[in-house]
Parts: sequence; structure tokens; C-alpha cells
Amino acid sequence: MNQTEQQAVLTIAALAAFADGAQGDREREELRRVAESLAGEANLAAVLQDVLLGRATVQAAASQLTRPEHRQLAWELAAGVCGADGQRVPAETRFLEELAAALGLAQEQVAGAQATADALATAPLEPAAPPSPPPGQAATSDAALDPMILNYAILNGALELLPQSVASMAIIPLQMKMVYRIGRAHGYELDRGHVKDFLATAGVGLTGQYLEEVGRKLVGGLLGALGGRMLGGLGGGAAGMAFSFATTYALGQVAKRYYASGRTMSGPVLKEAFASLLSQAKGLQGGYRSQIEAQARTLDLGKISELVRAR
Repeated sequence: MNQTEQQAVLTIAALAAFADGAQGDREREELRRVAESLAGEANLAAVLQDVLLGRATVQAAASQLTRPEHRQLAWELAAGVCGADGQRVPAETRFLEELAAALGLAQEQVAGAQATADALATAPLEPAAPPSPPPGQAATSDAALDPMILNYAILNGALELLPQSVASMAIIPLQMKMVYRIGRAHGYELDRGHVKDFLATAGVGLTGQYLEEVGRKLVGGLLGALGGRMLGGLGGGAAGMAFSFATTYALGQVAKRYYASGRTMSGPVLKEAFASLLSQAKGLQGGYRSQIEAQARTLDLGKISELVRAR
């Protein structure tokens, strides 16, 4: 995938972020944050600026993609963006239909990816869960939660190494399930809305995080690999692996503190704690690299929905 094609794919993904019509300050700030995170890749950062300023269009971006696999990839990533913060709304469905038309994709070409994106976006946080203890009373010690948090971080780091778009789609649902399980261990019944608000308060916008994953995979040359093979080997996704591992690990640790404290941490304190833990987590990732790579080699993405539901 050349530079022009990378820019077109990211443009389409970024336009999908505004497909629900909620072009408020939070959405724009998230896009600005992602642009800043990709500042070292001037062309990708400029793409996001064009979307923010209304200079980009689906039709223009679609016209830059001539290979069928790149058109398919662009649509799949847009579907992932639309599902990153939950079930699609009608405006997002219309956007995806218009995008498919602009890309020249028939319904049968997008049906499978759409079904997978919808299944991941609506996967239960905890099916058939056991009764919870009273609020504030942990069913599991904080120390016992650490291996679970680490397992989620390793799994998400492994998913980030894979070239298939569905791998990135699974990261946010897994983070949400992890937070849910931590809250439940401390006696709190959480719904999807609460978990989403917790992540946003900590400083992890769902749509923004997914866009950042897409941008890092484009930079690393992972996206667009054919035949399900990893383009350039596992090493090409090292930056993305560190990003997803660290974000997941820091989220788990800050969630543990938050629910153990009886949810008394204020928004600014929660955000500061997450930022500090994120910095620490980035230093830990190297020690688990071999485990992350080993897990990446064993993942069956044909059963990704089942994987998310089982965790």
C-alpha cells in the first residue's frame, strides 16, 4: 500500500468517526489528539486535519483506491470505527451504505465484515456471571486481579500485531469486558454506558483509540497484508503492540484503584492516574514481547467473536 492509498484509507476511517452526526467538541478533540499522536507521520496527521476542517470527502478518498483488497479494507475499517463506541445508529448505517457504493462494493462483499463488526460491538460484557458481592466489597483480592489484567494486555498486544482489520475491532470490546470484570469483582454492577464513560473519563476515547490503532498499523505496514499473512513479520507492528498492551494494562490498573476506592476518584484524578500508569506500562511491554508474539501466532481470527465472548 503506497502513501496515497494509506492516506485514502485513513481519510475514510476518520470520516466514519463523524458519521453519527455527533461532531461535537469531544469528537473533534479526539481527532486532534490522534493527529498529534501521529505527528511523526506528517502525511497521516495532515489527513486528519483535512477531515477536521471539512476538506475531505468519501468520494475523493475512494477514487484513490484502485485495488479491490484496499477498497475492502477501507470499508471494514470504517465499519470498525462506526462500531467502536457501540451498536451502529441509522446515520452510521447510511454512511456505510454510501461508502460501499463509492468503493464499488456489493452487499455480499461487505456482509461478513459488517456482521462481525456488529457482533463485536454488541458482545455481552459478562454472560451468565455469578452473583456480585455488596458494593465496595471485593470478591477477589486486588493482587488476584493482576494476572487477569496482564492476560488482557498480552492478548490485545497480540491482536495489534495481526494485519486483519477484525483483530483491531476486538481490542476495545476486550478492554470493556476487563473493566466490567474488575468492577464486578468489587461488587459493582456495570452496564455498557458506565464502562464507556469510565474509559472516556480516564482519557481513552473509543473511536479515537481505534483510529490511532489504524494509523499505527498503516505506519507499520501491517494493514493490507494478503492471505491473512503478516506483512513483514511480527516486528512490523512493534509500535502498535506497545500501544495496545500499555493502554490495556494501564486501564486495568486504574480501574482496580477506582473501584477499590468505592468510585471516589474525581475525573481529573482518574485521568492523571491513568496517564502515570500508561507511562509505567510502556516500560513493561518489552518484558512480555515474546509472550505477545507467541499468542499472536496462535490466534484464530475466524473465531474472533467467540474469543471476545469467552473472555
